[in-house]
Amino acid sequence: MSQQRAQRVSQELKKEISDILRNEVKDPRITGLISVTSVDVTKDLSHAKIFVSVFGSEEEQEATLAALKKATGFVRSLVGSRIRLRHVPELSFQLDHSIAYGAHINQVLREIRQEDDDE
Repeated sequence: MSQQRAQRVSQELKKEISDILRNEVKDPRITGLISVTSVDVTKDLSHAKIFVSVFGSEEEQEATLAALKKATGFVRSLVGSRIRLRHVPELSFQLDHSIAYGAHINQVLREIRQEDDDE
């Protein structure tokens, strides 16, 4: 399996899963803003890790992740009907903390600049 094919499938999965989460999954535990940040697909296309960023408290993030894990079969079946693949990869959802980490770094930099301006 070529690396390019895995990347193309990854991008297509990201697009379709984002749409499915936005429009099809109706679980009350999914709160706030959720976005699919990346999808890592194995070379043989048998597994896909979906990294999601959830805007909200730690409890909301955990509840959203639990709801996503419960909806995995539903999401996978919809992906199978939307994307032409011989075998739809097994999906696993993971929290992506990179956006929160980036926001934290920006806040620290703002504080440092503010301290420099005050001196």
